[in-house]
Amino acid sequence: MSDTVVLGLDVGGTSTRATALSLDGTRLGAGRAGGGNPTSHGAERAAAELLAALRAALADVDPGRVRTGVIGLAGAGRLLADPHGRDAFDSAWAQAGLRCPYAVHGDALVAYASGTAAPDGTVLVAGTGAIAAQVRDLRLDRTADGHGWLLGDAGSGFWLGREAVRRLLTDLDRADTPGELGRLVLAELTGTTEVHARPRATAGAVVQAVTRRQPVELARLAPLVVSAAREGEPTAVALIAEAAALLAESVCRIRPPGATDPVVLGGGLLTGDTPLAGAVRAELAERWPGAPLHGAGDGAAAAAWLAARDLPEVTDPAALHARLVPPPT
Repeated sequence: MSDTVVLGLDVGGTSTRATALSLDGTRLGAGRAGGGNPTSHGAERAAAELLAALRAALADVDPGRVRTGVIGLAGAGRLLADPHGRDAFDSAWAQAGLRCPYAVHGDALVAYASGTAAPDGTVLVAGTGAIAAQVRDLRLDRTADGHGWLLGDAGSGFWLGREAVRRLLTDLDRADTPGELGRLVLAELTGTTEVHARPRATAGAVVQAVTRRQPVELARLAPLVVSAAREGEPTAVALIAEAAALLAESVCRIRPPGATDPVVLGGGLLTGDTPLAGAVRAELAERWPGAPLHGAGDGAAAAAWLAARDLPEVTDPAALHARLVPPPT
């Protein structure tokens, strides 16, 4: 089985990661490139980043050895429904010297597979956006939220950034002195923490700074909330608690009471030791005390495992998962 090579790609809005693995778990190559999400960057640019990551991962690997691959991608359904986008990805795959088939799966499924080999469970992802999904036989079944910044993504990085600005505007409307989080947001948006003699003028400057940018850029304020919450800043702590409750509510929409199958937490806000990850874990543990909670790990390796598990020589997918997908750090 060591002669068989599988490819996995974890494609996001800011980076594209590819890994080539043998079935004994040997990492044969890895590649990294810029954002490869066609929804964010257009099909041609996304395919170019995909090709760059593939070529780096295959620098020391004969592409003819690759049997299969999986691309994990946010908005996978949109790519599959767009002939131009799929043609661009097919072309990149062929230009990398690959003649094997590949599949495209949603990033939520890849995040789930990076945390567990269990065929059934739940995944909750919170980064710029937020989505919860029920997994059945390693296929996405029901989903909750993930509706984008305008209509949903409750508890996401965008939500945290927007709510931090709203709290600041409320303070200014009341002519209150902004707290520490408010001053951080004010400095980030206007370059100063100084409030005009007429607070309404400062509020206007904040609104103008926000509306001059793309709405999704509010997610860039989320790290300010997270950092302030670590220091115990009251507004930030309250926002983290509210975000955790909203994310847990999304899970409640799709996960049965009393379920004991695993829950995987993914996305930048829920991976590692973050205040929001801790609060979400507490919310989920209270609702499903018998369910194991896992953090998401290496998405590219998980994509490679999803590709490999259907090969005829793979008789124990769980054992293969242990070899191919490193545990989260």
